[in-house]
Amino acid sequence: MNSEIFSLSERLVSSSYVRQGLQARRAHEQLIRLLLQQGKCPEEEWSESTVELFLNELAVMDSNNFLGNCGVGEREGRVASGLVARRHYRLIHGIGRSGDIAAVQPKAAGSSLLNKITNSVVLDVLRFTGVRSVSSCFVVPMATGMSLTLCFLTLRHRRPGARFILWPRIDQKSCFKSMLTAGFEPVVIENVLEGDELRTNLEEVERKIEELGAENFLCVHSTTSCFAPRVPDRLEELAVLCAKHDIPHIVNNAYGMQSSKCMHLIQQGARVGRIDAFVQSLDKNFMVPVGGAIIAGFDENFIKEISKMYPGRASASPSLDVLITLLTLGANGYKKLLAERKELSALAERHGERLLHTPHNPISLAMSLNRLQTHSTAAVTQLGSMLFTRQVSGARVVPLGVEQTVSGHTFRGFMSHACYFLGHIFNFKRSRCFTLYVFTQSSVSEDRQ
Repeated sequence: MNSEIFSLSERLVSSSYVRQGLQARRAHEQLIRLLLQQGKCPEEEWSESTVELFLNELAVMDSNNFLGNCGVGEREGRVASGLVARRHYRLIHGIGRSGDIAAVQPKAAGSSLLNKITNSVVLDVLRFTGVRSVSSCFVVPMATGMSLTLCFLTLRHRRPGARFILWPRIDQKSCFKSMLTAGFEPVVIENVLEGDELRTNLEEVERKIEELGAENFLCVHSTTSCFAPRVPDRLEELAVLCAKHDIPHIVNNAYGMQSSKCMHLIQQGARVGRIDAFVQSLDKNFMVPVGGAIIAGFDENFIKEISKMYPGRASASPSLDVLITLLTLGANGYKKLLAERKELSALAERHGERLLHTPHNPISLAMSLNRLQTHSTAAVTQLGSMLFTRQVSGARVVPLGVEQTVSGHTFRGFMSHACYFLGHIFNFKRSRCFTLYVFTQSSVSEDRQ
């Protein structure tokens, strides 16, 4: 409703009442105006009514919602179910065009605006969470693994003779398969044990570069967020090596946005050396449904190359989900979530175990299971199943000596991130609320931290 409609309303309802309604409407519009003007995540949360008003305004800008529209092409935003249309706020056209996921669609000004403003808001969040010098990013409707693959395929055009990707070992299947799916051979660098921590073997990295030749490497594929006792890679040192040997550097930052330390590592790596792109998951960092990621970097032209590599148009659902989430949280609400952490070392000691000393891993904790190990390996794995049946999800038990074959490559000691380790471990994410069940031979006790 515009000012003219409000004026006409005064013929039917008292003008003082109508003016109150107009002021309320303008309060919503002021928030939307600031969002479009600044392109940043609002400091304070929006009400759901403001968010829905904004999305409905965007939807009426798309041609499938024009009154009297007659679409006769193959892509006209047709939806058979009204429930499906409402689920997507009638933003049906998706984002991008066949040549570029970031391109504007002539038929869908509203969906295109949604895409642009989401990318701008996410860029602001990347900056205030620690990567201040990031220059460009975009939301892609693929999870982390396929988003990494898209980065590798883009680099193929820059380095057509490359065969290998140098990869400090991290026992997560998707990041390993992302390299194989792109058609490259991973050169796995085993980690070194320093105290309780598994850290990047820089000497082996440099030795492999010298052995195989820098020109034969597509990139170094490093990791920030990981499960203890693995800790984030030595990003600064790897970035310096990449700059020295002129090798691109892609960082798997899957759930690193929730850690200021991981974000600081990326910022420092880009400052002292070379980081071409870093990828983070939407569901892990923003509590939205699975299926989206953010690809970001420090060279705007390279990030545009990656967006143009995406074939066809794309679903707008991940962009819509993360924009709604950030608007309803606000920057202050998101920062508050990031600040809520707890330590569990006292709990481990009460049960005769110890929390591994992994100060370089701000996201994950690991606890020994020596007491269970004295009984049997079955008792160790039973702990994991008992946790799951008691609705404790996300924690994992890592038995000693497990072998796992992923696409033809066998990893010894899978999930402990090394072909050797100290013993059985139990790891879990640092979080603001966590229920940990610790089982002894004869009884079950429950501790809440």
